[in-house]
Parts: sequence; C-alpha cells; structure tokens
Amino acid sequence: MKKVFIIFIAFIAALAILVSSALIYFSVKEYKPEDVETVDVKSAGEAPVFSGDTIKLLTFNTGYGALGMDADFFMDGGKGVNPESRTVVEENIEGIKNIISSVGADVVLLQEVDTYSKRSFRINQENYYKDALPYADSAYALNFSCDYVPYPFPSTIGKVNSGVFTLSAYEISSASRRSLPCPFSWPIRMFNLKRCMLVTYIPIADSDKFIVVINVHLEAYDDGEGKKEQTKALSEYMQYEYERGNYVIAGGDFNQTFEGTLDVYPITNEDKWKPGVLDMSEFPEGWKCVYDLSSPTCRLLDAPYNAETTQKYVIDGYIVSPNIEVEKVETLDFGFSVTDHNPVMLEMKLNK
Repeated sequence: MKKVFIIFIAFIAALAILVSSALIYFSVKEYKPEDVETVDVKSAGEAPVFSGDTIKLLTFNTGYGALGMDADFFMDGGKGVNPESRTVVEENIEGIKNIISSVGADVVLLQEVDTYSKRSFRINQENYYKDALPYADSAYALNFSCDYVPYPFPSTIGKVNSGVFTLSAYEISSASRRSLPCPFSWPIRMFNLKRCMLVTYIPIADSDKFIVVINVHLEAYDDGEGKKEQTKALSEYMQYEYERGNYVIAGGDFNQTFEGTLDVYPITNEDKWKPGVLDMSEFPEGWKCVYDLSSPTCRLLDAPYNAETTQKYVIDGYIVSPNIEVEKVETLDFGFSVTDHNPVMLEMKLNK
C-alpha cells in the first residue's frame, strides 16, 4: 500500500511539473502585439481613386477555409473541431477565391485568413487569396497566433496563425495594425484571439485626404463586454480620422446584430451562440451603420447547414462616416456553401 501511495504522489508531482512547465512556456510564447504596429503593404499597382468615383467594397469572413455547409463547430454547440481533410479546405478556399474574383469589388476585406494553422492544413491563405483581385495592393494583420491551442481535449485545435487581410485595386499608401481591448485574463488569454483593426490608407488623387478603410473582426465568445469595449475603441479611432478630414469606413464581422435584424432573423434558441447588439450610440449623429436584411450574413455552426432550420444572423456590414454617400448595400447569398458567412457588397461615393 505504501508503494502505491508513493507512486501516486510521484505521478501528481510529475503532472504538476508538466502543467507548470506548459504554462510557463505559453506565457513566454504568448502573442503580445504592440498597441500600434506598422504593417507591410504588398504593392502590385497604383491605380488612383478620384473623389467622384463609385467605390465597391466587399467584406467576407472566410471561416479559414474550414466552415462550409457541411461543417459544425464545437464552440457553437456542434461537435466538429478541425476539418476532416485537406481537400475540404482546398475546395472551400477555391470557392471563396472564385466569389471574390467574380463580384467586381475594388476593395476586399477578409477575416479569418489562416497563414499556418493545423485547422487548415497549414495552407497559406494570404498567398492564395492575393491573386483573387488582379493587380491589387494588400495588407495582412495577425489577430490569432498560438503555438498550440490545447482544447477541446483530445481533438485539439493545435497551432494557429490567422488574421485579417485587405486587398485593394487602388493604391494603399500605408497600413497599420491597431490593437483592440482583450476581454480575457490569464491563462485563457494566451490561447485566444487578440482582436485588432487593420487600418489601410488609400490616397485620393485630387485631394490631400485619404479613404481610411478599417478591416475588423470583433469578439465572438465573450460575455458581451468585450464587444462593447472594442466597438467603443473602434468608434473613437474612426472619429479621430474623420476629424482629420478623412473619409472613414469600417467593414467586417462585428459579431453583433444591427438595428431591426432580430425582427427578420429572430433568435430561436437562447441556449446556443448568439451575437451581441451593436450600440450605435457610441457614434455621433451622421454616422451610418450599413447592412442588408434581404439575406442573412452568418449562420450558426451547431450542425451542418439546413436552409429551413439553421439559425441565421446579420452581423456583417459597414460603419461609414458622414462624408460618405452610400449608393447600395447588398448581401450576396451564396447559401453558405464555402464558409459560414455570406459576403456583403457596398457601393459608395465620397461627398465633397
């Protein structure tokens, strides 16, 4: 009996050492971006934008190529963790690339773009999508980088490198990554996303001002306070750029519903994942939240997609400054065939 007890104590001690060592390792290796970081711009062309041009923007959450219509995900109440094969990811990203290439956007805002992740078979999707918009400048910012995400056990997510990616047929003169508040504390923070704004500056040919395009993917699985703090930080920065005389637009996945969307796409199960509600009171009068209710932009991943029964949301869209004229906004309904989101197209002009 004494020998069994000694073995048990030794096992507990070894386990404690292992866990402590792992926490030390991940603490040292934690992705800790600066508040503001310069982002390299990959230049392929310098087409000018003029103040009278109609500019078409597309925002599209790509679901890291793994969340097509047959997918479910454990964080949404499903069972899936990673896709079953590399072929699944390749087919999804090929479909996403074809959509981007076919819709005729001038500026494309992509979210959940993996560069080296187990969950997407280490395919560099930034390199893959950069050719979707011919002769485009581009900028990429990490918002999720972890050597190993240790949940759910035993089928873990593993290594992740992922971020937001902006393509522009117009010149991008500069770009930056600006950190957003992180609602998680240690140790959960080490294995979670570090949300950000990817800010790109597009010069206007007949002006000394810029179109400031902000690509965002706000918090998803927090208690709601993270989304609010990130929305507030986004609002403050957008107003700062507007007060400098620039034209400012934020587009992406807000993980929040917009005014009136719950009347069209009501929450049918309060126990499953549900988004927050975007608080436009953070923005002064004249700012606009722009979205389309004719089709949903996102679906719940508790099970493979079923057009009749799957919970749907409108959480993807744009916020634009008062000096931007919105001509049209449209959700392009591709039936969640290659990702759990539909892209949203915006057509706009600059008011002089």
